[in-house]
Amino acid sequence: MTQPKNETIAARISRILADRIIDGTIEPGSKLRQDHIAEEFLTSHVPVREAFRRLEAQGLAISEPRRGVRVASFEIDEIREVAEMRAALEVLALRNAAPHLTRAILNEAEQATNIADRSLNVRDWEAANRQFHKLIIEPCGMPRLLAAIDDLHAASARFLFATWRSDWEARTDHDHRAILTALHQGDVDSAATILARHVQWIGHRPVRTASGKMRDSFAIVG
Repeated sequence: MTQPKNETIAARISRILADRIIDGTIEPGSKLRQDHIAEEFLTSHVPVREAFRRLEAQGLAISEPRRGVRVASFEIDEIREVAEMRAALEVLALRNAAPHLTRAILNEAEQATNIADRSLNVRDWEAANRQFHKLIIEPCGMPRLLAAIDDLHAASARFLFATWRSDWEARTDHDHRAILTALHQGDVDSAATILARHVQWIGHRPVRTASGKMRDSFAIVG
């Protein structure tokens, strides 16, 4: 993984821990131990505490009095909240991006959809799916809005990886193609309506926990 230029040690720790939380390497409810993390990154507790604050701001960790910091768990209500926020913010970004979407951008978005449709594992699908969404909203030129949407996509990825760590099947995304068709035709209202519905679709499947028990798991699949 390439380290961003001028990245602080606290930013590096939070980025790496966030990646581990999102991909399920560190499971929901796990305790984040300052001593162990400081030892791993060969640093003091100060940047580790700053990294924890960053993770809390992203909704990935929770600080509890006298119990330390643990990885946030997630429930169906939280997933619905993220889905509704994505719908509202991505539609806002799309409406502002639409006047700047070129044929080249839309063709690139179609290529991302083709890659997603052929993906045989959930990580490849998520990367291609995120690229599609990024391409059609990035021309909005609103960095704060895009940063908020990026955080929501990270949350979506966490739900997705926890639900579909295995048994992913290639699928055709008809919504993506309908969005592209509407944008090619200049029908921004239809594209926005499809996008809002698309990102609020929540999939469900039973998964086995680390203790061997089965539980229902939900994820945004859009």
